[in-house]
Amino acid sequence: MSLKIFSCRILSKLSNQGIVAASKRDAAAAVLGRSSVRGYYNTGRPRFAGPDGAAQVRVVDLRSDTVTKPGPAMRQAMAEAEVGDDVMGEDPTVNELQKIAADMFGMEAALFVPTGTMSNLIAVMVHCRERGDEMIVGDLSHLHIYEQGGSAQLAGVHSTTVTTLPSGTFDLEQLESKIRHGYPDPHYPRSRLICVENTHNIQGGRVLPLTFLQEVRALADRYGLSVHMDGARVMNAAVAQGVSPSTILQHTHTVSVCLSKGLGAPVGTMLAGPQDFIAHAVRCRKALGGGMRQAGILAAAGKVSLLDMVGRLKDDHCNAKTFAQALLDCDPPLFAMDMAAVETNILRFRLAEPSLTPSEFCARMGQVCEGEEAALGQGIQVLMYPHFGNSVRAVWHLGISPEDTQLAIRKMQFVASQYLKEKLRAQ
Repeated sequence: MSLKIFSCRILSKLSNQGIVAASKRDAAAAVLGRSSVRGYYNTGRPRFAGPDGAAQVRVVDLRSDTVTKPGPAMRQAMAEAEVGDDVMGEDPTVNELQKIAADMFGMEAALFVPTGTMSNLIAVMVHCRERGDEMIVGDLSHLHIYEQGGSAQLAGVHSTTVTTLPSGTFDLEQLESKIRHGYPDPHYPRSRLICVENTHNIQGGRVLPLTFLQEVRALADRYGLSVHMDGARVMNAAVAQGVSPSTILQHTHTVSVCLSKGLGAPVGTMLAGPQDFIAHAVRCRKALGGGMRQAGILAAAGKVSLLDMVGRLKDDHCNAKTFAQALLDCDPPLFAMDMAAVETNILRFRLAEPSLTPSEFCARMGQVCEGEEAALGQGIQVLMYPHFGNSVRAVWHLGISPEDTQLAIRKMQFVASQYLKEKLRAQ
């Protein structure tokens, strides 16, 4: 029995197929940043089964660089890792990973932490040790939007925001205006910390200029504040700028660097900073339930990430730019973006056609459409998400090859062609 192919138009109206699009109400709220949950965190991976349940399509998963899986070398390193009790400081592989990270980042010490969210929270807790202290964050930062307000919920730290510019930076005058000068007046919180994000997720993987970081640090030093970088993808920034991570991080006091995104580890983040900071961070990690025992199995993957996986990030950047150019080459124009803003592995683009919403476009890309196999020679599912500001986000990673990128381009061109044909017939 041949694979049953439904038309995209019909499938986009069904809710029980695991399609990327959520309900119209939730999708609209998500792209406006008003949803209580991020749309692309509560949707399943769509599946189409062929005869006997066998998959008959190629899947190109551009939802996030968190979907990466450990390769053979990383799995072997994990299997052979020497371990000990890390809470007692006796896991040799964890200790080695922490030394590698500290040296690479130009910091005195580093700490292996289960997640980036926990790592950022620990940093806030150590920098802001009194309940009621305040940190200054970008209004579109991951720390502010996507980490459940943990700094307030768990640490008792207040946040004030500055406007995140399209480049991921802030206006420095606005930033300075947010610094409190009333302490110890009991009416006001006390400014303690400035947080920056590099690369910037919501703004499409933007790389913060070194001059901006230098100016932020100078401003912080002037007022006795600390600077923490949410550097989940700072290795992408370093590759894009052609500099060492330490060149970027010399302008910050502390940094959180994720191992489980583009670097391909299954879990883990490195928190780095001064020795005294890390000593306090160890205590906070334990209080948050992040103390792990024989964690060397995970740390071994992290070693492979830092030592062997950084150089290949440039391939992800190249593939993202290839797809971006194909979007702009679509004729008639259906997509809008600034090619100069495509700096790393995250691509954010808009639909130039008002009648084609990001949710519908993502649904079409994630489905095998009627006539697709005949036109393309196979079914192709490209998974991506509706995003902020009526846009679409796609993320390249080690699981996406140049061939996969070309498949995604072919699917995009097919979806665009089908949509335009439907629009003409409707007129």
